[in-house]
Amino acid sequence: MRNRIFGLLFTILCAAALTGCNSTEKTDLEKKELPKVELVVWGAEEDTELMNQIIQSFQLNYQGQADFQIEFEVQGESQCKDVLIGELEAGADVFTFADDQLNALAAAGALDPIENADEIKSRNLASTTEAATVNNQLYAYPLTADNGYFLYYNKKYISEKQVKTLDGILKAAAAKGKLFAMDWSSAWYVYSFFGNTGLQIGLNDDGITNFCTWNQKDGDIRGIDVARAMLRIGKHLGFASSTDKEFLKGVKNGSVIAGVSGVWNSVAIKEAWGKNTGAVKLPTYTCKGRQIQMASFSGCKLIGVNAYSEHPEWASRLAEWITDEENQRLRFEMRGQGPSNIAVANSSEISQSPAIAALLDQSAFSQLQRVGGKFWDPVSKFAESMASGNPSGQNLQKQLDEMVENVTAR
Repeated sequence: MRNRIFGLLFTILCAAALTGCNSTEKTDLEKKELPKVELVVWGAEEDTELMNQIIQSFQLNYQGQADFQIEFEVQGESQCKDVLIGELEAGADVFTFADDQLNALAAAGALDPIENADEIKSRNLASTTEAATVNNQLYAYPLTADNGYFLYYNKKYISEKQVKTLDGILKAAAAKGKLFAMDWSSAWYVYSFFGNTGLQIGLNDDGITNFCTWNQKDGDIRGIDVARAMLRIGKHLGFASSTDKEFLKGVKNGSVIAGVSGVWNSVAIKEAWGKNTGAVKLPTYTCKGRQIQMASFSGCKLIGVNAYSEHPEWASRLAEWITDEENQRLRFEMRGQGPSNIAVANSSEISQSPAIAALLDQSAFSQLQRVGGKFWDPVSKFAESMASGNPSGQNLQKQLDEMVENVTAR
């Protein structure tokens, strides 16, 4: 009887052991069956901590669906296109890049159209989805909407009424022996005076050469009207054409009480002006006897998915995760970058950031920077002549014609 009981117990124990072994083997098998997903993400060095945090949350969210091996590598956004196109199949699966590289990346076959384009467009500012679009196809996920400029001013010297017009700003500055600063050596800023006049600048269909009507001799606003307005501003006692470095120096030493710049200077300006720091959209300026709203070039950062990725579905999921509402909010908190996501852009956090709020207000009067390489030098040369009072004495129309000829050269 005792032998029979012992045998029965032995059988049960063996069965339990076998069951345990089978269970362990099954668990190990399930682990082995998880697909291995290796992804490389490129981004700016300053984003390292942020991106690693986002990648960790992505892996946690999709835990159990794949065996993830995701690495973040530093790659400057401005050089991303050249590095990626150099060897597409060896490039990152997901990458951050400046929007003016989109056309070249799409033409090189580096990007595939995004499948849920309508959904992505519904979440983001129209200007950013436009920046991510080529021939009506969305090719990238909007990430930021903060590459632009607006007006900083010192509330101690300039009133809310004066800050609405450039005439008011210049008058207030000159009356106090101070300056309004703007960089006319940079064609990027000079666009402000031509942008809302009906005069045109842009890329031809070849994506390389420019078209430009800034020397137009007829129409409501002519090129010479803008030139005369700039010449008048350039001669004003309250104006200074200053580089970004010179602008900040003036802010700190008290000689500059207003100027055109971007979010990258917000901390330094706040430190200098404290509670008197103001930031608003660009003012209007007087041209042909009327007030013209100053325009701006705009830009944003985008997230792309390599068309040659071995895991396109997961790469797309990760790109969408990086750019979703929660992570754009985190990006603003950690890096101070302006969101493209509509919900975040309309949040109380953004309204409490004067610089970002001003940039978003100015976006209604901005145009995507879509110009070829021959735009920059001729426009800078013309503007510097206006800033220094046309020292050559050359006919203004002739200078405009020369500028446009060089801008549109093939």
